[in-house]
Amino acid sequence: MHNAYFHFAAPQNEPVLNYAPGSPERAALKKQLAAFKAAPADIPMYIGGKEVRTGKTVDIRPPHEIKHKLGHFHMGDASHVQTAIDAALAAQAQWAATPWEQRAAIFLRAAELIATKYRYHMNAATMLGQSKNAYQAEIDSACELIDFLRFNVHYLGEIYKQQPYSPAGIHNRTEYRPLEGFVLAVTPFNFTAIGGNLPTAPAMCGNVVVWKPANTQVFAASMFMQILLEAGLPDGVINLVYAEGPVLGDVCFAHRHFAGIHFTGSTGVFQQMWKTIGGNIDKYRSYPRIVGETGGKDFVVAHASAPVDVVVTALARGAFEYQGQKCSAASRAYLPDSMADEVLEKLKATLGTMKMGTVEDFGNFINAVIDERSFDKISAYIAQAKKDPKVKIIAGGNYSKTDGYFIEPTVIHTTDPKYRTMCEEIFGPVLTVYTYKADQFEETLQLVDSTSDYALTGSILATDRYAIELATRKLVNSAGNFYINDKPTGAVVGQQPFGGARASGTNDKAGSMLNLYRWLNARTIKETMVPPVDYRYAFLRADDDV
Repeated sequence: MHNAYFHFAAPQNEPVLNYAPGSPERAALKKQLAAFKAAPADIPMYIGGKEVRTGKTVDIRPPHEIKHKLGHFHMGDASHVQTAIDAALAAQAQWAATPWEQRAAIFLRAAELIATKYRYHMNAATMLGQSKNAYQAEIDSACELIDFLRFNVHYLGEIYKQQPYSPAGIHNRTEYRPLEGFVLAVTPFNFTAIGGNLPTAPAMCGNVVVWKPANTQVFAASMFMQILLEAGLPDGVINLVYAEGPVLGDVCFAHRHFAGIHFTGSTGVFQQMWKTIGGNIDKYRSYPRIVGETGGKDFVVAHASAPVDVVVTALARGAFEYQGQKCSAASRAYLPDSMADEVLEKLKATLGTMKMGTVEDFGNFINAVIDERSFDKISAYIAQAKKDPKVKIIAGGNYSKTDGYFIEPTVIHTTDPKYRTMCEEIFGPVLTVYTYKADQFEETLQLVDSTSDYALTGSILATDRYAIELATRKLVNSAGNFYINDKPTGAVVGQQPFGGARASGTNDKAGSMLNLYRWLNARTIKETMVPPVDYRYAFLRADDDV
């Protein structure tokens, strides 16, 4: 047994490669894209460290090239979910007892494997499976995932160092244990990094995990699971299963040893989970930790002092990178009448330069939305807007699913600040713009705050510092991540911990100590060096007994 105190220094963010023509990373990524397309994948579940195939397969097809089959994965049922829980609980005692520096080494090694050996595997899997361009994949499935692993190791080491004050004659200490039971991680399609962080953050803290990714993210999720196993993750610590959501919930939320959920997804699903957990609260050995990030109706407010080109760029990038399928994507914008016409004209021209198509053509800024269900939902909003006299399609508005699920970047201009596309989460490449009177800036801030139940991200664009201060103060509860003179997307681990409140979730800030605290049980220990031998305190003595 060692007697050293280990320190994990604060890391630097993983550098972002640019994939410019002629660069070695561009050639390597294109080679991996071709390799994945040439060899259809047979993707199992991973339960107790074993590959599990059921024969009930689901095809994986690129959203931008639906005629091509990338492979398939094996769908599980309730029995596989139960087996995954059993495997996790069987691994629990030894994993919890594993020294911190040994657990940390596994995740640091996984980060290095992604940064080197598997960088292009992770990016290519994300590009093909989730229809991300090379840059969006690089910042997600390489850089952000690496950052989550490295920074969480550092943050958890800092937490473990935090100890209480000990007065003379007493030694106080706090130990940080994992939760009793298993943690369920349910992850979304849109960020491979989220898919990796939600199971590994609890596991890093000594917990055992059942992980269910979105079906549309299985291709990259399985790649990351293979990396974790290669990095030395013990059998059963994280168990990757593919099952229908209701089936998963029926088994996990009824289990006595359900200890918590780490979730990113829709508000409706999260609220139903919370209700189910609440209804089962008497079944559990302890009160489960419920951590969730659910979505947003994210805003950009431009003040009259903002430079027009800054506004145009913030809207173009914030609303349409990754087809608007980021929880943080700009979905509603408020422009003063002093600049609205010029901004909309330049924004339309900018969108006209954006190419749309497959991810393998690196000249394409826009790719496909994730699946047919999403395509149908988004296109229905656009179709209704075309018929509504209260709104006007300024740019885009076309869509097709002949070859892939392609929707043009679309800008809607409305005269009704409560029009449905200003209020409802669309999760696609649709931006709705409302023009306000420039001298009614403060009233508009109140409108921004009251329009949506969500409070994830938002931004203020201005050069007037009084306007910036006013917006920062008035919108204090409107966004968990607030941006000044920038788009409302692009949070970086270690720089902008991410999460929102209100209907956007529990605001437990992924990529920070705040999130890791949720996966720890603290025990305070007091040791008295010379214990008393008489119950009587000094106040009990008689006045003349001196």
